[in-house]
Amino acid sequence: MNQIVNSQSIAAVISANASRLSSALNDHMRNSFRPESRKTLRKFHPAEVSELTGISLSNMRTRHQEGDFPEVETDARGRRMYSAEEIYQIRHVMARTGRNGDAYLPGRRDGDALQVISIVNFKGGSSKTTTAVHLAQRYALRGYRVLAIDMDPQASLTTMFGYRPEIEFVEGGTIYDALRYEDPLPLSQVIRKTYFHNLDLAPAGLMLSEYETETAYALQHRIEPSFTQRLVIALDEIEANYDLVIIDCPPQLGFTTMTALLASTGLLITVIPSMLDVASMAQFLEMAGETVRTLEEATGPIDWAFLKFLISRYEPTDVPQSQMAGFLRSILLDQVLNTAMLKSTAISDAGMTQQTIYELDPSQVVKKTLDRILESINGVADEFEKTIQQAWGRESG
Repeated sequence: MNQIVNSQSIAAVISANASRLSSALNDHMRNSFRPESRKTLRKFHPAEVSELTGISLSNMRTRHQEGDFPEVETDARGRRMYSAEEIYQIRHVMARTGRNGDAYLPGRRDGDALQVISIVNFKGGSSKTTTAVHLAQRYALRGYRVLAIDMDPQASLTTMFGYRPEIEFVEGGTIYDALRYEDPLPLSQVIRKTYFHNLDLAPAGLMLSEYETETAYALQHRIEPSFTQRLVIALDEIEANYDLVIIDCPPQLGFTTMTALLASTGLLITVIPSMLDVASMAQFLEMAGETVRTLEEATGPIDWAFLKFLISRYEPTDVPQSQMAGFLRSILLDQVLNTAMLKSTAISDAGMTQQTIYELDPSQVVKKTLDRILESINGVADEFEKTIQQAWGRESG
């Protein structure tokens, strides 16, 4: 390293490393998703469709025999395999013809507000992005129309959807372009369709980091609309197209995070049950409380329908973690979700190819391992879904 530094500036070394890494990662992603060159979503077997929709396997077979459900592909064993679009079609059939039809289309109804959920923490590594992408995908499969917004300049959420931000968005096309103070674009112009039916993405890129500096300048020169309204205004254009907006926030309480929080109807705070992480979260909450209090004095009350905490990267066999989880529940009571998101090698292994648990082919993972993490992630999503439904005045999803 000393020899390299002696012959080149540190800036040149850093830039060269960045270029090599970016190129290598791009090659890795192309190899991972050949021959499509872009990510696609696998098909789902009947048991998965039954779990997602609540339709029994016997009822599914009957409906197919009677011609109510669309014809779908079968695998080598003759088992039906369903695309996300076909699952959504089946939902509409059941909504028209099934008992309690509303349950098959759980999204917004007349008079329901768009639910905008920010996933936040002050510290990196607390599974914010993992939580955001899995909730967004789960809810899309559950029949909601979902927009995922990446508000972190590191763009990890964007990368999970198969993009290379430092390559594909160098010239723009990210959420920054909808928030910038000079000639902002309509949000609809930066939203990308994804390979998940009912799930769109507003991507991020490194330019989003400029928003912090530009907002400080805008406040000094009283440029309107201020950061308190920029995402609210952007969302107004597209709000009729979605039931849920899920925002992955950066791990700091800057203007970017506050812009997201002020557009939100609810918050989900992830926390690892360790002393250091809980102490960091306490600092985050104190700073957030003071900041929100100051903003409320200027803009009026901030109305969040809910504030929930998710225990993440949880290892039940770790005694100190279990004790800290119990401590959190004793202090924060029902604000803490009952279901924790477990730490799992299946999540990290899937992430190596920018995949989630829902994208993995079940045959690629040890069944016991997959069942364990699916029970955890589905449990988190289903419990939090009840909170969303309650915000709409409904008792459950």
